[in-house]
Amino acid sequence: MNEYTSISVILYRPTIVPLLSRALHQIRSTPPRIIASPATQPRRAAVALIIRVSPPPNLPSTSKNVPQATSLTEFFQLDWVNAPGARPEILFLRREKPDGNADGGRMSGSGPNTSEAHVAFPGGRTEEGDEGGMYTAMRQTWEEIGLDLAENAYTPVGQLDDREITTSLGKRLLMILSPYVFLQLTPQTTPVEPASGTTLHWVPLTELLPESLYLGVEREATRSSKPKWSNVTVDASSRLAPRHSTVLRLLVRLLVGSMKFPAIVIESSYPTDTASLSTDEKLIDEKRAHIEKGNQVGLQRQGSLSKLRPRHRRSEQMKLWGLSLGMTLDLLAHMAPPNAVAHGSGSGMSLGVSSAFAPPDAEAESMGVPVMAPSLTSVFPRFSYPDVNFWIWVFGKRYREVVRGWEASVRAGGTNDRRINWTGSALNTFYAAVRKALVVVIVVRAIFVLLGLFLGGWLLLSR
Repeated sequence: MNEYTSISVILYRPTIVPLLSRALHQIRSTPPRIIASPATQPRRAAVALIIRVSPPPNLPSTSKNVPQATSLTEFFQLDWVNAPGARPEILFLRREKPDGNADGGRMSGSGPNTSEAHVAFPGGRTEEGDEGGMYTAMRQTWEEIGLDLAENAYTPVGQLDDREITTSLGKRLLMILSPYVFLQLTPQTTPVEPASGTTLHWVPLTELLPESLYLGVEREATRSSKPKWSNVTVDASSRLAPRHSTVLRLLVRLLVGSMKFPAIVIESSYPTDTASLSTDEKLIDEKRAHIEKGNQVGLQRQGSLSKLRPRHRRSEQMKLWGLSLGMTLDLLAHMAPPNAVAHGSGSGMSLGVSSAFAPPDAEAESMGVPVMAPSLTSVFPRFSYPDVNFWIWVFGKRYREVVRGWEASVRAGGTNDRRINWTGSALNTFYAAVRKALVVVIVVRAIFVLLGLFLGGWLLLSR
C-alpha cells in the first residue's frame, strides 16, 4: 500500500454515525434489566457513558451554528453530524490514584497489583438523598470532572443492564452498578475542570468497534484490525489472600500464579480541542501563541513555558478491561447492523454479533461454549498455570449447561429472555467452578510437597 492509497483509505473510510444512531434509538426503546438490591447488601452505584460526535476540523463554522436538536432523530439529521469525517467518540477517565478500598478498584477501572494505565467511566456510589441511579451518575460526573449533564447540551439516552459487582471469585455481592448513556447534542464540548489526578480521554468508537461490522472485512483478513486485544495480568494472591498477610500471599502466588483478563488497548493522546482543556492548559496555549507571534515582552518571565507542558501532547497506551470493558461491549453490541454475523459462526444474528465483539480466544476462555454475551467474556480470567484452567473446565459442567440453556432461549425466541438473569447465572456457576478448581489445585500441590518432604527425609535417614 503506497502513500496515496493510504490517504484515500483515510478519506473514504465508512462512517459509523448510522450505527450509532441505531444503537442509541435501540437503547432508548429497550427496557434495561434491573437487578433489585438484596436486603443484606443495599449499596448501589452508577456511571455515565458520555458520547459525542466530533465534527470534522475543516467544517465551516456556519454549519455548526444551527438550532440545537431536541430529539435523537433530529440530532442524527443535522448536517454537521453527517458531514464526512464526523467522528463519534466516548469519554473515558484515567485516575492516577483510583479508590479501590471497597471494590478492589473495579469501579475505577483499576485493580490490585496492576501497574498499567487503565480507563473507566465517571461515576460512583449512590448516596443518601440521590433521587435514583441517573441522578447519581449525573452528580458523580459533576463532582469528578465538572461536567453538568443536566445542561441542555446533553440528553439522557437510556440505561444499559444492571451489573453485579462481587468479590474476586463471585462469592459475595458488593453492590449493584447501573450504567447510563448520555449524548452531547452540540458540536462544542463544555469546558471542564477534572479533579486532581484525573485526565479525560475522548476515544473514537472506531477504536473499539470490530472493523468487520462497518468495513465488511473478516477479522482474520487484516493484521491491523480493530479493536486491538490484549490482556491485563493480575497477581492472584492480591485477590485470594488477605491483604496484610505477606506469607500467605507469597504462598498463594507460588501455588496459583497470576490471572489474565481480556483488555482492549487504547492509543490515546491528551485532548486537542480547546473546549476539553482545563483553564490552566488554555492559559498556557494562549501564552505560547502570544510569544510565537513575535511579542517578546515578558519572554524571560515565560522562559519555562515549555516545561509546563510539551509542545506535542504525549501519547500513551491505556487498557480498557473489567467492568468498564463489559459496559462498553454492552453499548457497542447495540451498534451491530441487523445482518452482522461473525466470520465462521454460521449461527443466528444474535450469536454471530456476540462472537464479533468478543476477544479472539473468547470460546477458549469460556470453556468451549458459545459466546452468548460479549460483556460476559470480559470478566473471565485465565490462569497462568495450565492445570488451574484444566480443573476449571472439569468443574464447569453446570456453567456449560447454563450457557447452552441461554443459547436455546436465544435460538427459540430470537431475543434474550429478559425474565431470566442469564448473565448472573453464568457468572455464578463459572466462579463456583473456579473456587472448586483452586481448592483442588492447592490440595494436590500440598500433597506433592508433603510427599517430597517425606521422600527427602526418608532418603536422608536411610543413609
